[in-house]
Amino acid sequence: MKRIAITERPDWREKATEYGFNFHTMYDEPYWCEDAYYQFSLAQIEEIENTTAELHQMCLQVVEKVVDSEELLTKFQIPKHCWDFVRNSWITSQPSLYSRLDLAYDGKSPAKLLENNADTPTSLYESAFFQWIWLEDQMNAGLLPANADQFNSMQEQLIERFAQLRDEHGFGLLHMACCQDTEEDRGTIQYLQDCALEAGVPTEFLFIEDIGLGEKGQFTDLKDQVISNLFKLYPWELMFREIFATKLEDAGVRWLEPAWKSIISNKALLPMLWKMFPNHPNLLPAYFADDNHPTMDSYVIKPLFSREGANIRIIENGKEIASVDGPYGKEGMIVQQFHTLPKFGDSYTLIGSWLINDQPCGIGLREDRELITQDLSRFYPHIILD
Repeated sequence: MKRIAITERPDWREKATEYGFNFHTMYDEPYWCEDAYYQFSLAQIEEIENTTAELHQMCLQVVEKVVDSEELLTKFQIPKHCWDFVRNSWITSQPSLYSRLDLAYDGKSPAKLLENNADTPTSLYESAFFQWIWLEDQMNAGLLPANADQFNSMQEQLIERFAQLRDEHGFGLLHMACCQDTEEDRGTIQYLQDCALEAGVPTEFLFIEDIGLGEKGQFTDLKDQVISNLFKLYPWELMFREIFATKLEDAGVRWLEPAWKSIISNKALLPMLWKMFPNHPNLLPAYFADDNHPTMDSYVIKPLFSREGANIRIIENGKEIASVDGPYGKEGMIVQQFHTLPKFGDSYTLIGSWLINDQPCGIGLREDRELITQDLSRFYPHIILD
């Protein structure tokens, strides 16, 4: 695994605008970066792929255990009025679209799972589409070897999955929603709408804030159409605490992601995995903060619902060496052994490993000069070269 400098495409900003990548720069800071790329061997990619597949299956075993236990559902801070809703989504095998595992991997030692973004994973567009365009352009320009490749079948897999949802699960019109004032989320939804359209699935966009409740308890859009299938880029833990949460089960909606994803997108997943698969080479020791647990010299404190690094604290030898502010923490915390991300130059690098329809299919890399990866951490492309 190497970080290699390369000349940027002279027209990449124009291409980004042409393709609707409007969040390549955020708050005057670069988000998409292509002054360098990461190079992996095929063996390293196969290791990431196999690790991702195994970890995902382990996560599904956690869901199986949690839905059967009121004690664990409580521990995961899932409100009691949503237990049956979550449980039934699992029992009836409600289909999933995608997930992203965050891994610490240096190309030498086994990858370690840091967390699972199983509900509202971001950086999809950059990983699936824009880094592939970068690869083709740089190969055509002669700046990358002719035999370079990329671990990235994400777009084909997304289109294929949407076609399956249509043919095997009976998905008709698919409403797709995100919050207002989130340019990155809106860009992700537009990309997914393109993939769904390619698969022959009609879509309609609306903001989460514009979803209404009809007379018969069904969710409706601004045209008073009943919403039967809804992809939402909005976290389950927030939905469970909305006024309409008691209507979720009876509204007749098929959700992407399904409600059982609320279990494995929760940081409570991490101590559950460690308990069920102790000393697994791809896991880090993790415990519920309020439970009796072994003392660790260096550890990370994570709220159950934290996103984009918010409210995470890193303790090393009794001293806090990094922290990020945010709105989370009242729901409870877990502690996970601290495992430093690999450092290239002055930056730490995190691998996001993607699954579509439960199958590993690509990676995206984020870099930050800080120890905690956040929403504005830089995205870099990658290649495979043997």
